[in-house]
Amino acid sequence: MAKRVSKQPASQPTWTDVKRQLADFDKAGLLALVQDLYAANKDNQEFLHARLGLGEDVLKPYKERIDRWIAPDIFRKQTESISKAKQAISDYRKAVGDAAGLAELMVYYCERAAGFCNAYGNDDWGYYSSLLSMFGQAVRAANKLPADGREGLVARLDRVRVTSHKFGYGVGEEMDSILSTGAGE
Repeated sequence: MAKRVSKQPASQPTWTDVKRQLADFDKAGLLALVQDLYAANKDNQEFLHARLGLGEDVLKPYKERIDRWIAPDIFRKQTESISKAKQAISDYRKAVGDAAGLAELMVYYCERAAGFCNAYGNDDWGYYSSLLSMFGQAVRAANKLPADGREGLVARLDRVRVTSHKFGYGVGEEMDSILSTGAGE
């Protein structure tokens, strides 16, 4: 019986492979490639707009994604997705990483999550746990900013804390502790 020789799958291309190929591009070729990536999907457009600081509010598309997934329209039977809401923040971090922008998105996440729970109720501990985790991250992010950028964000987080006392599960009390220490989790 003949021995079967199995063909090994080609390894997946890596950034090193891509970089090697890009080294051969001229400026026009690189611009054409970026244009094709821009046209390929909305996420690429958001990334480039944020990275290049284009548009009136580079945070707007990220906030819209957070809003859609953390505070879905229940009358349209939309579902929530904590991971997709958090992904918007992660995508912004990759595109720009601006500390003030990240803190703003984290605070916005907390505001929208608390507002959703306040309006419609929620029995999902995972949702509350995510809110507490993001609240801690937001407190830490806000506290790293200069005073003029920090004060407004901390005041907004305090309003989230007050609202969260209505939820049960000790959510508001945990936020009391997080905000009073300023350290988050």
